Amino acid sequence: MRRLLLVIGALGLAWVPVSTAAPSVSATANPASGQAPLEVTLTASGDATAYHWDLGDGSSAEGAVVHKRYEAGRYKATVTATGSDGTTAQASVAITALRLTLTGPRPATYGKRAVFKGRLMPALRGAPISLYAGDTAVRTGRADKKGRFRFQLRLSAPSTFTARFESASSNPLTVPLRPGLDVAFPRSSMVGRPLLLRAALRPKGSGTLSLRIWRSGRALAPREFGDRVVLRLSSGRVGNYVVRITVTPRGPYSGRTTTIRSSVYLPYLSLGARGPSVRILEGRLAELHYALRGVDGFFAYDTADAVLAFQKVHGMERTGRVDPAFWRRLRTAHVPRARYRGGHHIEVDKARQVLFEVRDGSVLRVVHVSTGATGNTPVGRWHVYSKVQGWSWVLWYPMFFLRGFAIHGYPSVPAYPASHGCVRTPMWIAPTLFASNSYGETIYVYY
Repeated sequence: MRRLLLVIGALGLAWVPVSTAAPSVSATANPASGQAPLEVTLTASGDATAYHWDLGDGSSAEGAVVHKRYEAGRYKATVTATGSDGTTAQASVAITALRLTLTGPRPATYGKRAVFKGRLMPALRGAPISLYAGDTAVRTGRADKKGRFRFQLRLSAPSTFTARFESASSNPLTVPLRPGLDVAFPRSSMVGRPLLLRAALRPKGSGTLSLRIWRSGRALAPREFGDRVVLRLSSGRVGNYVVRITVTPRGPYSGRTTTIRSSVYLPYLSLGARGPSVRILEGRLAELHYALRGVDGFFAYDTADAVLAFQKVHGMERTGRVDPAFWRRLRTAHVPRARYRGGHHIEVDKARQVLFEVRDGSVLRVVHVSTGATGNTPVGRWHVYSKVQGWSWVLWYPMFFLRGFAIHGYPSVPAYPASHGCVRTPMWIAPTLFASNSYGETIYVYY
């Protein structure tokens, strides 16, 4: 607003505009930061006659003093002051309402690494976060750009944990602690070999151990022990053991229960064998992704093919039969690794005479194969360009990848290169490979 002042001077009369100053205003927040929900008093000072607040979260208020509750976040509260003549001025103040969250193990295990994770909101990259056990700081780290933080520590006593940053503290997290339990019990053992179960609690005196044992589904008498167990189990005949170990805690510790298993099997198996030992064999081969029709307890041709594939992968004698050396290797084996890690494809390893079906870089299926007797199966990267369902001359469910070269089922798949150049697979697996690999599928052939 402007007022006009009549001025009389030597030069006559004139109307001169005169400016009027806007009102003075300042804004404060008390407190300006703290843990959410944060109760803040906003105060405007100055010579205005009215104050209007934009509180920064979509709400507004009137008056020189305003009380506001802020949830987690960063805000800018702006006050607009209006003078008696209608002129206005503004002032702003920043408010930060902090929230820390914390998660962790429930329970943790004595002597094992416990992982605690959390988040600071709003995210303040590089903010120093401390992890407290009770009133003692045990770890310090920094938040990432999304406000996340992570701590690892080994626990030796139960405690209540909090994460802290400036005046903000997270939810309290009480972490029960169970004793450490070390167990040695072989996954399987041959008939007549010692079968020993060992178990011990850490720390000593943190509890007692009780065992319930089932042998081939039949419950044996329960056993009670102190904090250590050394127990010899019968291995005179084929069977499966299930052992449930229950920890009754002492002092500040929590209880726990663990179930372990072992099998007693025949050391020698071959075509025509039946029973629990074959089921154990097939179950382990299937676990390692060797192709089988199923785990049925019958040592048929599919089981022999899987045994052959395993022997080839591990550089063992290619007999298709199982002996003690095979069982030892089977116990410690892992799923084979693909040479090419990306996508879905097939790999044919001519050196080992096996086929890997690969999905997302992991071996999905291992198949016993036989390639060209003269080494003429073409090495390289190829693609399936033709497929024939059923028979194509003497080829069963062929997938052609170069001229007349194909992956196909064939009645005879010996343990060595014997084909005219194609990749022979057992008859029973050919339809499965055919169905799971489409036109254009990549095929790698290598030594």
